[in-house]
Amino acid sequence: MILSAIQKALRAEQLDGWLFFDHHQRDPLAYRVLNLKPPGPVTRRWYYFIPANGEPRGLMHRIESEVLLGLPGTHDTYSSWNSQIDKLGSLLAGAKKVAMQYSPRCAIFTLSMVDAGTIELVKEAGVDVVSSANLIQQFEAKWTAAQLESHLEAGRRVDSVRAAAFGLIRERTRAGADVNEYEVQQFIREQFAAKGMVTDHGPIVGVNENASNPHYEPSSEIWKPISSGDCVLIDLWAKLDQDDSVYYDITWTGFCGDVPPAEYQKIFDVVTGGRNAAIERVKAACSAGQPLCGFEVDDAARGFINQAGYGDYFVHRTGHSIGTEVHGAGANMDNLETHDERRVTVSTCFSIEPGVYLPQFGVRSEINMFIEDRAARVTGEMQEKLLLL
Repeated sequence: MILSAIQKALRAEQLDGWLFFDHHQRDPLAYRVLNLKPPGPVTRRWYYFIPANGEPRGLMHRIESEVLLGLPGTHDTYSSWNSQIDKLGSLLAGAKKVAMQYSPRCAIFTLSMVDAGTIELVKEAGVDVVSSANLIQQFEAKWTAAQLESHLEAGRRVDSVRAAAFGLIRERTRAGADVNEYEVQQFIREQFAAKGMVTDHGPIVGVNENASNPHYEPSSEIWKPISSGDCVLIDLWAKLDQDDSVYYDITWTGFCGDVPPAEYQKIFDVVTGGRNAAIERVKAACSAGQPLCGFEVDDAARGFINQAGYGDYFVHRTGHSIGTEVHGAGANMDNLETHDERRVTVSTCFSIEPGVYLPQFGVRSEINMFIEDRAARVTGEMQEKLLLL
């Protein structure tokens, strides 16, 4: 934890402080931002308040009095429920507006870690609670230079695995040999391991109507064969098998044959057009030094697809933050599932992945974008043409 940086950010946000709260390690964001590694189980409630100015203050149960060990500031303990309430008031003395891991109306549900009852306790102490969304993005979603390099290297490796997977499909289908979704998925997993990469689950390998399920994954029990004339979608994500590395996450599509159906080609063009509209929106705002919110990026992609007449078939957000977890803690490119007003900030990365999902097939095109000072870039290879397998 870099206390001076947090306090500077609090002053910039015009907040009196940031109140962290947890029990049973339910808020992973708190532990990562504070760099807190409890020496044992966390079965009781603890609080840690970082004021915009001055010394931090902690409060924890007497039987877990070392839970905040190593964090700067004064630490106090409680035992009874009424002493907890009294000491929480003292902890927050002088504060009028503090940030917590809370999102109004649970708009950003991945941030909403604090329960309603705890919010009520804080408000009863005379303190207004606001969302820590902007702070979390600054201290959780921003990459270091080493993380960017890990992403770029993961991208090179993932791109090579993606090419090999489509190559396997091409070789088998052109020879009339058997191949199926699950076999290709396992081929990708084996290649990841051989290239020193890890992933949390997946990848997605979907044929025809299975490609219209954005979260479809084949298994040893459920899979479809891949044959000549089929449409194929592969969504794969991985990171280097090393500490603090970050993910690379892409989706490509192809057709098993030389002449794709006209409708499939049309949908591919619509989807990549929406993707490119979002990319250009990001690049234009960054180069001009203009603020840009996640919902505006979604509007760019969705507007293009709506105008083409396929808006009803674009059923998810345009993109998500990327970090040490494939779905990171920064701004999402979203004005559908949520209205994400978080700003796109320097040193963060996110996906742009619009899709159109018809009953007979689905198309998604996904790239990753990294934000630099007055610039933005796609960090890996980008599919411009439908793959003919």
